[in-house]
Amino acid sequence: MASIQKRENGRWRARYRDESGREHARHFDRKLDAQRWLDDETAGLVRGDWIDPRHGKITFADWFADWSGRQVWADGTFEAAQQAAASVTFGALPMRKILRSHVEAWVKQMSSTLAPTTTKMRYNYVHMAFRAAVRDKVIREAPSEGVALPKVAKVEVTMMIPTAEQVARARDTCPDPAFVGFVAVCAYAGLRLGEAAGLQVGDVDFLRREIRVRRQVQGQTRATTKVVPPKAGSARTIPVADELIELLSRHVGEVGVWGEEGWLFGVGVLLNRNSAGHLWRQTREPLGMEAFTLHDLRHFYASGLIAAGCDVVTVQHALGHSSPTITLDTYSHLWPKAEERTRAAAASLWVPADSVRTTGTD
Repeated sequence: MASIQKRENGRWRARYRDESGREHARHFDRKLDAQRWLDDETAGLVRGDWIDPRHGKITFADWFADWSGRQVWADGTFEAAQQAAASVTFGALPMRKILRSHVEAWVKQMSSTLAPTTTKMRYNYVHMAFRAAVRDKVIREAPSEGVALPKVAKVEVTMMIPTAEQVARARDTCPDPAFVGFVAVCAYAGLRLGEAAGLQVGDVDFLRREIRVRRQVQGQTRATTKVVPPKAGSARTIPVADELIELLSRHVGEVGVWGEEGWLFGVGVLLNRNSAGHLWRQTREPLGMEAFTLHDLRHFYASGLIAAGCDVVTVQHALGHSSPTITLDTYSHLWPKAEERTRAAAASLWVPADSVRTTGTD
């Protein structure tokens, strides 16, 4: 049931009832505006995409808190999502009043101070929240849909990979003997910072020459540090070189392990992102390697596997990527190009002809 009536004050009252029988009404100065609003609302009921006006009154901040609290996320993902939500400039606005221009202004503001990858990551979390609001019929359309983002430089342009000689110097001149093994497992086993920090002596099979990744350390500071399972798909067993096993054996003998669990690194306190980063900066600065992060040692390991001819799946499993697509997206530029493989294959077909021997007759 829908109708438009003129009120005593000269304004026009449009009203209709939703599927549950609840009445909705608005007042307009012009009958034309009242009719347009009524047509739009009732058309939504017919199409099945009608939005209850009450739902859109919730602010973005409140909606994001409710939605993110229902997601099955790892702690690190949840923290990143909260950072994204805290950075928006429209958090106090009702969802129905947020326009595309609000989102565009927020993205532009981020672009002036943050890296393109960070801007894109934060936008993705906010965009996911808006899309969820559409599915829950809080709003009809996501104002974030199609917003232009700053271009992200290609991986091959931004990736920093130290040379084998640079890594060797960092390993052999590390000022903290207790940190040498940490550098080594990042560079020669491809462990992430948190995975290296979470290693226990029982994770190293000295006879089989393997390292098992079974946990990781998360947190920026000592107060926020905690031990959690590895990222999805990251639990793995890595075959490693004799030299790394020997180095870790010396570490156990000379530096020792600590705690009932037998932690390999940290000397009484688990290393976190800040403390490990501090030790790495002390290691790299005397060598002029300021451009390289601990994560670049993981890239060094991956590049070594690829240069040795390892296929995508082998590299994926060694690095603990959840899918080969992630491996290719990150390291495809390191594999030989199709032209190089074709040329090498063609060259393998080129063999010298056997010398033709002729024998004379008497």
